[in-house]
Amino acid sequence: MKQRKILVTGVDGQVGFELLRSLQGLGDVAAIDRKKLDLLDASSVSRVIREVAPDIIVNPAAYTAVDRAETEQELAERINVAAPRVMGEEAARSGALLIHYSTDYVFDGEKRSAYVEDDVTNPQNVYGRTKRDGEQAIAETGCDHLILRTSWVYGMRGHNFLQTMLRLAQERDELRIVSDQLGAPTWSNTIAALTANIVARGPVDGSAGWWTERSGVYNLTSAGSTSWADFAESIFDHAQLQKRPAVIPIESTAYPTPAKRPANSLLSHDKLVRVFGLQPPSWQRALELCLAR
Repeated sequence: MKQRKILVTGVDGQVGFELLRSLQGLGDVAAIDRKKLDLLDASSVSRVIREVAPDIIVNPAAYTAVDRAETEQELAERINVAAPRVMGEEAARSGALLIHYSTDYVFDGEKRSAYVEDDVTNPQNVYGRTKRDGEQAIAETGCDHLILRTSWVYGMRGHNFLQTMLRLAQERDELRIVSDQLGAPTWSNTIAALTANIVARGPVDGSAGWWTERSGVYNLTSAGSTSWADFAESIFDHAQLQKRPAVIPIESTAYPTPAKRPANSLLSHDKLVRVFGLQPPSWQRALELCLAR
C-alpha cells in the first residue's frame, strides 16, 4: 500500500512542533523549517514543494506578530497571503491536499454568539486581514484544502499568553489582565491532535474526490469560553507556583494595543463535529494536560 507523503512547514513553531509528532505514523513526514523554506520567496516555496512532492501539505507557518503587523504590513502580506497562494497553486497542480491554519481575528468580534464558518469576515487589524486574504487566496487556486481557524493558541514553546503569565508570575505581585474579551484558549497539542485525526480519516491512495467534497473552512478551537483574566487565574491554579500574583481584571480600553482585538473570539465547532466527528476538549482540561506535561 502506498504511504502518504506529508510536508509540514514551520516545524520550529509551537503548532508545527506538535504537528511533527502527531502526524508520525500517518505517512512519510517531511519536516521543513525556516532554513529550508523561505516564505518570503515564492520560488523557494514552489521549489521545496516540487522537490518533496507531498500528497498533503500542512502549513502552520505564518506571520503572527499581531501588533507589529500594523507597521510591517508588506511582510505580513507576503507570508500570510502570497506564500499560501503559491502553496495552493502547487497543490492544485499536483493534486495534493493543503491544510492551512487561520484565526478568529478574521472577524470583528461584534457578534453576540459563537461565529460559524460562513459568517461574514470583517478583520479589525492588519494581521487578521492578511489571514483572511490568505484564506481567499487558497480557495481561489481551486486546490483541495482545509482551512482550520483557531484562537488564543498557547503551549510550552514559543511566545504565547501561557509563557508570558508564567514569566510575569515570577516578576510581579500584581497583574492587570483584560477581562472583556472572550475566547477559547487552544493548546497547540490540541490543534495537532485534531489535525492528525482529520488526516487519518482521509484516503491513503490520493484524494479521489474525498477531500474535494470536504474542502473548505472549519473552526478548530478548544471547547468552552473564558476571558484573558480568568485564563490567567486558571494558569496560576494549575501551575503550582511558589509565588502567585494577584490578577486585577481590566477593560480593553485600559490596555491599548496597536492592533485592535475582537471582543468575541468564540468559534462554533458544529461543522467539525458534523463532517469529521471530532469534538474538541474543553479549554480547562487541555490546560491541565499541558501544564502536567
